[in-house]
Amino acid sequence: MESDCGIVYEKVSLISMRHVLSAVVQNVPGVLAHISGMLASRGYNIDSLAVGETEEPELSRMTFVVVGDNRVLEQIRKQLEKLVTVVEVVDVSATDYVERDLMLMKVTCPPGPTRTEVRELVDIFRGRIVDVGPAEVMIEISGRENKVQAFLDRMRPFGITELVRTGRIAMVRSGAKNVDAARSQGSLRSFAQA
Repeated sequence: MESDCGIVYEKVSLISMRHVLSAVVQNVPGVLAHISGMLASRGYNIDSLAVGETEEPELSRMTFVVVGDNRVLEQIRKQLEKLVTVVEVVDVSATDYVERDLMLMKVTCPPGPTRTEVRELVDIFRGRIVDVGPAEVMIEISGRENKVQAFLDRMRPFGITELVRTGRIAMVRSGAKNVDAARSQGSLRSFAQA
């Protein structure tokens, strides 16, 4: 805090950061459109989005990545928490967590030395060749975003003919202390307990 003629100014962090949010939502038609529409209408951009059923079939988990400062993150969390279909919202990136991204790609790869080189790179990056055609291979790779991006950059010179990526998915590590502390401070909202 700084003081100027008796007026106290509080420094607010406006550093844009990448936040991974996880929202447990009711598994009902239209919930994805409702949530993404609400965020878009308020000018928030979603960098990545993945949705899937949880261990409880009546619930789905939405994992999305947003970029913004802490004020933006708090506003997004508050907007999500207002929705009836949202059960819980967690800023996963504020905890100890594991995240993965999955990518499938087809790479031009005729038999011979090129195919051998591609196969070696797939092995180095711990990917898998899941389909082999006469002039191309289909590769599956998963991992942190930077690993998947690094592999993508290495494959570009060979000629990528098709590519598809999931959004990021993330889970808090078992026994992560900062999640338990966040729950006790009330920064996580759980409607199942309400």
